[in-house]
Parts: sequence; structure tokens; C-alpha cells
Amino acid sequence: MGYYDQDYEQQRNKKQKGNRGGYFLASLVGAVLGAMLVIVAVPKLADFNVLPYSVEPDNKLEEADNEARENLGQVEKISVDVTTDVTKAVDKAGDAVVGITNIQSASFWDDGGQPAATGSGVIYKKEGGKAFIVTNHHVVDGASDLEVTLADGTKLPATLRGSDIWTDLAVIEVEAKEIKKIAEFGNSDALKTGEPVIAIGTPLGLTFSGSVTQGIISGLERAIPVDINQDGIVDWQAEVLQTDAAINPGNSGGALINISGQLIGINSMKIAQSAVEGIGLAIPINYAAPIIDDLEQFGEVRRPYMGVELQSVNEIPSYYQQEALKLPKDITYGVAIKQVSPNSPASQAGLQELDVIVEMDGEQITDVIDLRKHLYNKKKIGDQMQIKFYRDGKLTETTLKLSGQTF
Repeated sequence: MGYYDQDYEQQRNKKQKGNRGGYFLASLVGAVLGAMLVIVAVPKLADFNVLPYSVEPDNKLEEADNEARENLGQVEKISVDVTTDVTKAVDKAGDAVVGITNIQSASFWDDGGQPAATGSGVIYKKEGGKAFIVTNHHVVDGASDLEVTLADGTKLPATLRGSDIWTDLAVIEVEAKEIKKIAEFGNSDALKTGEPVIAIGTPLGLTFSGSVTQGIISGLERAIPVDINQDGIVDWQAEVLQTDAAINPGNSGGALINISGQLIGINSMKIAQSAVEGIGLAIPINYAAPIIDDLEQFGEVRRPYMGVELQSVNEIPSYYQQEALKLPKDITYGVAIKQVSPNSPASQAGLQELDVIVEMDGEQITDVIDLRKHLYNKKKIGDQMQIKFYRDGKLTETTLKLSGQTF
């Protein structure tokens, strides 16, 4: 039989009643705090349009939610206006640029001929039912037939009007019926380094006709040596514009335009070396304009003519400079006369074989290129020219009147 302690049992019953009271009080306090948290939190959450998933939204919120869902399903179509100064310039000049196909007969028995090369050209004039196109000499050189492809793909037979190897310019003509746009000449003398320019042409064949590239004027009045007859001796220095607008094979003869859509250069060449990037060259339009006029009117460039065969003194061994030309030791420049044509301006002026020209109109003449530049760029047919030259070691002077025979 177990031992029963009445006092202990009474005390235990009191503790249990006390604990139940504590539990009830704690539960009551928890419920009150929870209710207060809900009252405080719900308005704050509503400010951010975030509602507990257990709270049903009222009608206004439901309407707003439905509108938001509808808006999510709508795609707004935006039309962007991409018209810029560049696109305006291209629109103005683009259709005046054409593709040119050089067709050469493969043999005597070949009736059709084969396209030997393609290049570009610029329509610059319409007159008397004809349209005139400027391009490069090397684009049309050796052609038995020429074909022009307009911007819209129309093909027209073309005729060579005239060509000039020295400036690498040529003029061809087509029937004007299909021609709708001509280029406007700008002023290449007013160009500034860094000015934006646009090249338009037909790189790598007619597949890429009307290609447009953009760049800047990288340099003005660049002098590029040119070997005309491919004998390894520089015959001429082309005065060109330098641009970083991409110019590729087939762009030759195409347009270099300014931001106003005016023609300021004829794309001519690029420096193609593995270590070189972005050096394209164009003939300034102010330099080209008188050449174009001559080719259109006369079929050739009417240059002043002296009637001499020349060689630069710096290409002659020093021994012969002293023994044959009898030049003073301090004279190592100038142009030696190898031959004088009978009845030519040079002959009439008294110039002879072995004379060495060192000055023209007060300007020192260093070599053959200097002489040609002075003659071609600064003199006209009928002009007189003061010449200083050495003969038998003595400095002599004469006056020469230039004629119009082709040099």
C-alpha cells in the first residue's frame, strides 16, 4: 500500500490551476498582438499594391488588375525616323552613280567579248540627248565595248568620249532617255581635314552596286607617285584627297560626296598593303573639272607642249653629270634634255640635247615630275615660259612659247 501525502497533492493541484491560467493569459495576449499587427500591416501593404493572398480585393482593385492584364497583351508599334544628313546626301547623289563594265574581246574569233573588269562612274551632265559620265582611265582602258548599269538595274551601251592616263580620268556617254539624276559639283578647295564624306560605288562587281561607306577627310593635297608606263620609274605625282571611307576594287571612278550630297572627288585608288588600313584616295573635283571638260569636248587633254624627251639629273650617274652634261659640282638637280623634236617650241627657243633645265618662271625644277607639274598645272597653250638651263657648264636663259600639240 502506497504512501499518500495530502499536503503534497493539494500543492500540485494549485500549480496545475496556476499554469492553466498562465497559458490562457499568454494566448490572450498573443491573440491581441496578432490582431493589432494585422490592423497595422494591411494598410501599409495596400500602399504598395501588395495584398495577402487570403484577403479578397474589392471591385476597384479587380478592375485595375484586369486592365493591367489587358495592357500586358498589347504590343505598341513604334516608327523610328532614321532620316539624317547622311541619308539625305545619299538620296541626293546615289542615283547619279553607275556601274561600268569593261568588255574586251578574248580573240579575233570571239564575237561577244568577255567582261574584263567592272568599275564605277558618276553622271555629271545631260545635254543634246546624251548623258556624260566621269570615271577613271583604268576602268575603261583597253575596252572594246562599254556597258553602264544604272541604279535601278537598267543597262545601257556606252561610248568612250575621251581618256587621260596622266590624271587617270575618262569621260563616257550614253543616251540620256533613261537618265533621271545628275551629280552636283561641290568645292574640293573648301574641304577641311576631319570633314565627313561618303563614298558611293560598285565594289567587287555589280552585285554590290550602289554601296555606301562613310568616313572623313584624312588628308588634303596628298602627292602619290605614279609609274605610268610600269618601267619602275616614277613618271607623275597624283594630287589626291585621302579618306578613311572604305574604297575597294570596283569603287574606282565612283563618287566621293560631302554631307550636302555634292560631288567633291572621284574615287581612284587605295593603298593596299597588309599593314595599312583605311587609306583611300580620290581625285579632287576642282582639279578634275578642267580635265573632264577637255575630255568631253576634244577627246583628250589639251596640254601645253614643249617637244622634248627628258631625264631627271638625279637618275644619271655623277660621272656623266660632270663629263657629259658638264654641270658644276654643286648642281645635282634639274632635267636633262635627251632629244628635241624638230620645229617644236623647244627647238624654236634654241634648246638642245644635253641642256639641263634647272628653273621655269622663277621656280626651281628638281626633276621631271617638277617640270610636268609646272607645265600641266600652271601653264596653258599659247603661254610663254622663262627657262634657265646649263649648257657646257654655263647658266643660260631663254623664252619658250608653248604650243597645243599633245605632250
